[in-house]
Amino acid sequence: GRAGAMERWTGRVALVTGASVGIGAAVARALVQHGMKVVGCARSVDKIEKLAAECQSAGYPGTLIPYKCDLSNEEEILSMFSAIKTLHQGVDVCINNAGLARPEPLLSGKTEGWRTMIDVNVMAVSICTREAYQSMKERNIDDGHIININSMNGHSVVPQSVVHFYSATKYAVTALTEGLRQELREAKTHIRATCISPGLVETGFAFKLHDNDPERAAATYESIRCLKAEDMANAVIYVLSAPPHVQVGCDIQMRPTEQIS
Repeated sequence: GRAGAMERWTGRVALVTGASVGIGAAVARALVQHGMKVVGCARSVDKIEKLAAECQSAGYPGTLIPYKCDLSNEEEILSMFSAIKTLHQGVDVCINNAGLARPEPLLSGKTEGWRTMIDVNVMAVSICTREAYQSMKERNIDDGHIININSMNGHSVVPQSVVHFYSATKYAVTALTEGLRQELREAKTHIRATCISPGLVETGFAFKLHDNDPERAAATYESIRCLKAEDMANAVIYVLSAPPHVQVGCDIQMRPTEQIS
């Protein structure tokens, strides 16, 4: 079954970006449960350290290695990859999970908010993908996997001005993942690329988006029964457990059953 299909990943290295909270934390935990060495990065690592301790005391077969990294800074990303190379040989699985929305409409938004979204949602994903691929290539890893956590907002533009620019960055992720799949095929490699696009997932995401209006953030998650971060982690395990000749996706779209759009 699924557990057996995950056996080939035992002891191998996964990078999970944005691993301190939400989907990233749930994915990191699930990979550790399946025996992987997981490098979890974020700007603040205290929550990842706490999660690492929980995984250890739960007796999970893998390990979680917290790493402090600001993904809007290329130098920090490159030094993280070089540390991973030194300590753990390289990256076999790259989960580009980190992403954020700022409430900056197209007609009135602040440039800095747009730039932050571009840096994390688009540039960091591209830089991590490139570096993960180079890491696989130099070690002749032919069964690696790059998974981009996208969004349903990467497939349709909803009439909510606060997420329009965010949506544009997620449309970019859709294009980047398909482009990546084509380049991997051209490179005659069996490294796979998959995109997972959730609708509403109950995380801290809305609280960051509506950081001056916590009631509105809470209401986002109370209107319907949302997806949970664990549902996303299960999707990642499903994608990774497919045999090497099966590429799941290129896109898994997941919505809460009750979600309208």
